[in-house]
Amino acid sequence: MADRIIVLTSRPGTVKKVIDVNLTVDEKTPFRARSAPEFKDYFNLIWKELSQNEIK
Repeated sequence: MADRIIVLTSRPGTVKKVIDVNLTVDEKTPFRARSAPEFKDYFNLIWKELSQNEIK
C-alpha cells in the first residue's frame, strides 16, 4: 500500500496534489485498508481531485 498518492493534471502531466496517507491499520493490505475509518475520506478527496480534471 502506498504512503503517498500523487494526483496529476491532464496533458501535460504535472503534479496537482500530493496526499500523504496515514491509515490506522496494522497490516497495510488492501482489505485492511478499506476497513480503516479514514479510508472513505481519502477516497472522496482523491475522487474529487480526479473529477476536477475531467475532459468535458
